[in-house]
Order: sequence, then C-alpha cells, then structure tokens
Amino acid sequence: MDASDAAFRSQLEVTTTLLAELDDTARAFFRQPEELKRTIAMTRGGRAWRGYFGVGEELTSGVPDEKEGLYFGTEGPADGRPLFGPNLFASERMRRVVLAYLEAMTALGHRLMRAIARSLGLPASYFDERYTADPLVLFRIFHYPPISSPSAWSVGEHADYGLLTILLQDLSL
Repeated sequence: MDASDAAFRSQLEVTTTLLAELDDTARAFFRQPEELKRTIAMTRGGRAWRGYFGVGEELTSGVPDEKEGLYFGTEGPADGRPLFGPNLFASERMRRVVLAYLEAMTALGHRLMRAIARSLGLPASYFDERYTADPLVLFRIFHYPPISSPSAWSVGEHADYGLLTILLQDLSL
C-alpha cells in the first residue's frame, strides 16, 4: 500500500463518506456502455471469479437473473485456488474505493463475529481462533435494471453461502 492509498483509506472508514464514494463509483460503472464494462469481464478473472457479468449471465436455480454485477474479493496473487486472486477494476478510483470498503467491512465482520460469540456465552475470540482468522472475503455490487415482465424476478430465491453476509440495501428509487 503506497502513501496515497493509506491517506485515502484513513479518510474512508465505514462512514457515509465511504458509502457515498462506493455508491457513486458503482453507479458510474453501470452507466457505461456494455463494451466498456466488458473490459473487466469475469471471463478475464479466471479461477478467482472476479469481474463483471451482464444481465442474464448469472443463474439462480437454473433461471437467468435479471441483474448485472461486479465480483470482488480479498486482493491477492493468482495461485490457482478457486475464489483467490487479483481483482479486476475498471478504474483507479474503483480500485481505491473497493479495497477501502473491503478492508472496512472485513473489520466490521470480525467485530460482529466477536459480538455473536459473546452473545452465545463464548469467548469473544472464539470464531477468530477457529474459523475467521483468515476469512474468505467476497464482495458483490449488483445493478438491478427494470425487470422484463411483471412475473419476472431480478434474482430468484436463494441462500447465501459462508458464515456471515452483510447486506447494504439501496432504498433510493
């Protein structure tokens, strides 16, 4: 991490500032023409499963979803393992904002798991020591365009995998 990254991250914790930056970055990305979004297509992300996918390219229970999205995870080298490797970013701004958000949300996840452990009568470090010391962190940004018909769903019924899902719902219309 260079000095400019450190300065940027120190200003953007899990605050309204960071959330506004993330929202603005995501909206700017999804407003772009399809050919520009495809420059970071998931087909370029390899086994790391990172990058952009278009409407209808992701399936839930065998049915194409009416959403497009971006997949990110903890930044690292491609080492052949599924879900590990470098992220694909459309811009330097996206890289800075997403990595700051991932860092902030990972810290929040650790705090939440400590609180859950305590609520269960366990030592606060219970999950850290057994399961989450080096978590698999995945982050997705979705854009839900208007659905094609009144009976369609943006995404079908599903269950998330993993230990903890933190969801930020955009309620603005």
